[in-house]
Amino acid sequence: MQVLTTELPDVLILEPARFSDQRGFFSESWNRRRMAEAGIDIDFVQDNHSLSHQAGTLRGLHFQTPPHAQAKLLRCGRGRLYDVAVDIRHGSPTYGRWTGAELSFENGRQLLVPVGFLHGFVTREPETEIIYKCSDYYAPDCDASVRFDDPDIGIDWGLDGPPILSEKDAAAPRLRDLPAYFEWRG
Repeated sequence: MQVLTTELPDVLILEPARFSDQRGFFSESWNRRRMAEAGIDIDFVQDNHSLSHQAGTLRGLHFQTPPHAQAKLLRCGRGRLYDVAVDIRHGSPTYGRWTGAELSFENGRQLLVPVGFLHGFVTREPETEIIYKCSDYYAPDCDASVRFDDPDIGIDWGLDGPPILSEKDAAAPRLRDLPAYFEWRG
């Protein structure tokens, strides 16, 4: 497994090895021991699987507030998507900055989004699936979001037109209107 850094030091891209032959491939997408050896020690408790029918479907920017904040490990099971993380840890030198990575079935990459970061993605192909692990259970009372097009963040989603959004995502507040849920611990 290769572990690549991003512009945000705590957000990582993981590239699991793929072993291919005439039948296809095998890849180990998660192994607690190998992750710990790479310095990643997260106790994941829930797996989620999402399908978006149309290219241009944008989901996010989502997070859960304490006491049920979540780290996520995301991968694309089918299709192709652009995955984004935004630092919302007050006091962090990268507060409000974002990084993104293309995840696809073909490249097999995974994005590790720690606690204290927003997460969102936009699909690049129809029938795109995202599969992800979470470090805490879904807690509706802690579910929160920030606008995908917040000008203070300035994410370049690479959209050719308006995205397909849920009502919740379309009505999300700006980052500046959120309380300080997370503090950077340096």
